[in-house]
Amino acid sequence: MTDHLPIPEQLTWVRRTPVGRAWLAELPDRVADCVDRWSLRVGPPFPYAFASLALPAELPDGTSVVLKLQYPDAESEHEAAALARWSGAGAVRLLGQDPGRRALLVERAVPGTPLHELPAEAALDVMVALLPRLCVPAAGPFTSLAEEAAGWAERLPGKWERANRPYERRLLDTALGLLAELAPSQGEQVLVNQDLHGGNVLRATREPWLVIDPKPLVGERELAVAPVVRDAALGHSPAAARHRLDRLAIELGLDRHRARGWTVAQTLAWSISDGTVFPDQVDVVRWLLDAVPK
Repeated sequence: MTDHLPIPEQLTWVRRTPVGRAWLAELPDRVADCVDRWSLRVGPPFPYAFASLALPAELPDGTSVVLKLQYPDAESEHEAAALARWSGAGAVRLLGQDPGRRALLVERAVPGTPLHELPAEAALDVMVALLPRLCVPAAGPFTSLAEEAAGWAERLPGKWERANRPYERRLLDTALGLLAELAPSQGEQVLVNQDLHGGNVLRATREPWLVIDPKPLVGERELAVAPVVRDAALGHSPAAARHRLDRLAIELGLDRHRARGWTVAQTLAWSISDGTVFPDQVDVVRWLLDAVPK
């Protein structure tokens, strides 16, 4: 397997940068080293991974696990620390790590079908149950939401210009204003996962559903709903996005204005990556800004 390591189509975007090409070139050796370290039997990579190489594997005793080699981006830097903090409560267990190789060994969710295969309302029920379990007090290595928000505000205008102004200026200005308003006035600081969408929640046996691939920050709870609100797989329409925001805010006891604001700001910040624009995310921002305030 490690002599000829197939790269999933979803991961080929990393070839666009020198860092990505260097990472791809090192992957076969990193996988081989991890196989030796943990005495693994590995299978072909999962095809859907977008920001890591993930391979199904077995330990010598037959335990099913996943070997994950992370692309060296900042958002996933503290994934292992988040999994360790949750300690299997609502998320896959961290079984081992090799920080130098950005390698993780984690519990495999079996059968592993994604949450977005459920009807939208049933999937939202699962998210409502999971989020309070994940938003736990945390200290340690995590980046703060305030620091991350400052980075979004600094980078977003340049990304917008370099992408040839792909959406109207009012969206940009509104997002920058929300970041300036929300970042310094946050409530209780907890562990929040800024990438909790339906593809990152898998059906399992130890618990009915387990979270994978967190991108953790420490910040207020209202940020945690942003990826759920914008998740197109749970329904991509103005009514669907607003409904998710309303349900999450009401049932989790969140400040709707702040949840809406963080969703707008973070979704727009993530709507352009390496010059690629994600129009579904821009749609959600427009829908939330054009909604009648509650």
